[in-house]
Amino acid sequence: MEEPQGFFSPGDGCVGDMVTERCLVESKEPVSHVQLACGLWFCAFPLDGNELCVWSTKDPSYQPLILRGHRQPITAVTFGNTVSPLLICSASQDYVMLWSLDECRQKVLLGLTPRGLVLSTLLGKALYLRLSPDDRAAAVCAGNKIFMLDTESRSTLAVLEGHRGPVTAAEFCPWQTHIIISVSEDRSFKVWDHHAGSPLYSSAVLTASPLLSLLVDEKSQQLVAGCADGQLWVFSLVERHHYRCVTRVDLKKKRETFSRRVESRLCSLPVLFLEKNRRPCAHGLEKGEDVEGSLPVLGLAPCDLSLLPSSECGCLPSESAPCLWVGSSSGLLILNLANFELEGVLRYKDFRSLSIQVAGSCAMMSKAGEQKAICLLTSMFGGQIAVLEIRLAALVRSRQGLGAGRSLSVLPRGCVLSTSPLHFRIAEEHRTPPAPQRRSAVRSTVQDQPLVFHGKVRSSGYATAPHVTMFSPKTNTRNNGDSPSRRRGSHRCKEYPLESSPPTRLHKQRVLAHGPAAALCVQFSGDGRWLACGLANHLSLVFRADLTGTPVVFSGHDGAVSTVCWSHDGRWLLSTSLDGTPRVWSLRRAELVLCVGRDLFPKPIRSAQFYYLDAFILCSSGPELQLLKCHIDTSKDEIRRYKQRSRCRPVFRLPTAGPTEITSLSAANDFYSYLVLAAGRDKTVEVFDLNAGRSAAVIAEAHSRPVHQICQNKGSSFTTQQYQVYNLFATAAIGDGIKLWDLRTLRCERRFEGHPNHGYPCGIAFSPCGRYVASGAEDRHAYVYEMGSSTFSHRLAGHTDTVAGVAFSPSAPQLATTTLDGKLQLFVAE
Repeated sequence: MEEPQGFFSPGDGCVGDMVTERCLVESKEPVSHVQLACGLWFCAFPLDGNELCVWSTKDPSYQPLILRGHRQPITAVTFGNTVSPLLICSASQDYVMLWSLDECRQKVLLGLTPRGLVLSTLLGKALYLRLSPDDRAAAVCAGNKIFMLDTESRSTLAVLEGHRGPVTAAEFCPWQTHIIISVSEDRSFKVWDHHAGSPLYSSAVLTASPLLSLLVDEKSQQLVAGCADGQLWVFSLVERHHYRCVTRVDLKKKRETFSRRVESRLCSLPVLFLEKNRRPCAHGLEKGEDVEGSLPVLGLAPCDLSLLPSSECGCLPSESAPCLWVGSSSGLLILNLANFELEGVLRYKDFRSLSIQVAGSCAMMSKAGEQKAICLLTSMFGGQIAVLEIRLAALVRSRQGLGAGRSLSVLPRGCVLSTSPLHFRIAEEHRTPPAPQRRSAVRSTVQDQPLVFHGKVRSSGYATAPHVTMFSPKTNTRNNGDSPSRRRGSHRCKEYPLESSPPTRLHKQRVLAHGPAAALCVQFSGDGRWLACGLANHLSLVFRADLTGTPVVFSGHDGAVSTVCWSHDGRWLLSTSLDGTPRVWSLRRAELVLCVGRDLFPKPIRSAQFYYLDAFILCSSGPELQLLKCHIDTSKDEIRRYKQRSRCRPVFRLPTAGPTEITSLSAANDFYSYLVLAAGRDKTVEVFDLNAGRSAAVIAEAHSRPVHQICQNKGSSFTTQQYQVYNLFATAAIGDGIKLWDLRTLRCERRFEGHPNHGYPCGIAFSPCGRYVASGAEDRHAYVYEMGSSTFSHRLAGHTDTVAGVAFSPSAPQLATTTLDGKLQLFVAE
């Protein structure tokens, strides 16, 4: 046997600080498709067929330990879970043996031959071994059976039968040690109670290819099964989820997307920087290279990225998302189990100095608290065995594309600039009126009128320039205005119950139209007293929040009402329609007060909302983002009562980075914020900084299809969240689920899967407490997700058609939903 070799220098053009080959061993017998063992301090693998070699990953001077006792070739090796004594178990067709490494090492130093403890004999060819968390039981996967062996009495505890094909992997559940889960070539997984020797759950056939590998993640309580065709199946092991399928990941597509993103980041860097840091073989960016058919998942292992800097791992500062190693025949991948995106890709062929280019089996290990990982590989076509050392920071940094950009925040970090389009409002408010004797005979009517929708009140903060200290999501302030304002102030005395369960019980239902009219959108007012709905029959309805009484009807659009939005003070309702014109309605007068004509814009307005504490109307017109300054005048001329006195004019236009139509936009209106989010039909999400008057960042390929809604975590005036979580926003696309993003990193932090949404743009909404996300679906249900889980926690029934719109009440744990058959449902907490 060869002695452990020194550090190998990587080949030409490869990254030297990412991977190093620390040991290379040549076996006389082929070692492909053999279970390897990679632990915290040692690696173990078969050598020359029936010998077991143990090599230290911490101390290269540690002589390789050769353990002999098997007569047939060793087919599976695993380490124990206890530190003292450190055990290793090996299996062949003749024996299943248990070794104590400390005892074996002492015998070698004394010149004696170490001996292992025979647990069982003649079980057949073992494809997989695993010791229980306390090392008192061993699971041996031989044929289509699982033999449970007692390591102390060396007896057979149980024989688990039920698979129709060879069992390829089995894992103990860390938090329920009596549970063991297995996967098989019959393309299914089974859950067993090995104490009772009986099955608890059996899945259906998942795929057309055999299942090869398995991982049970304790942090996320998820089961991950790897397939021979490069698919990963993720299931929830939470008790109330009943082994629900969370998602299916296509590793080949994920790696292609990863390569495109890295390439786009590299192309955006300066030419001199690229020449200095050129990586011609990294990540498959070279043209004309061969394309692999699939990525068989040979091994899975947990990966800890918690100690990496947040700029490198992209995780939220408060917690680190669970990740896992995925070992295939062509390379290693790091998959994030929160957003199901790749954090790093390492391909063996990109490093020409590596001895193994195509792996037959692999095992990975990354110790918590260290920034290095160990990978044990065997060659597919020979007897080579290699130990690789991987530097996680260098591998994950490639995902960031050598530059992370500047951080963003919804909360303003300074005053409004004098050149900002938002300064227009400040200048208008603080302008000193000229003396009466110096006024011109011809003056602007707009300048003499208030440029806001309502009179100034102390709770709005209009009299001062916006600072970060002005932000307070909880706006329980007194009002000295008219009676509606006083009633609104008294209504906000109560607090939103932060620890309340989500609204899941159907409380009331209303039919919105007698004929067929889809209810496309729904929105609560900021004080939680009113509920607005937009219908396909060109109408907008406003109900009381408890759905009692007769609704207020607003008519005037020439197309289906697509969005409704309340002003911050609750006096005005803004609606947009497929006719391309936004309209502002007075709730008190129940009439139209402003209609923005099409002649002001080159293209029809598709989406609009109030912005900057009602100082502006923010809207999109084709590929442009526009700020409108409006003057609302509800007085009527006795002679020309049909003519409105309200006026509107555009004050700022900002084009998108690409010539694509904006499909959705979002901005905070309950507090001062400079940032605006917009989604385009080219699948991008763009962040605009209106204080600087420019585009701040672009997220390319945010979804596989165009985003139809952006929803920010805005909280409400009845609750206060930590200021960091206001930087979270969610996007939804047809057929691509919901993604949770963080503005500080511009990364998808979590993905919500499980609600069917394949043909219609269903709405999404954040709860005021920030703990839940609700979504509509096409299966006549609404879904509620917890922020810490990728699968839904509640599935709300009671609908009779596709759920198109969802909205949380800002003042109480209530959820309103609308359906395509024109019904409105109100759910409350149990």
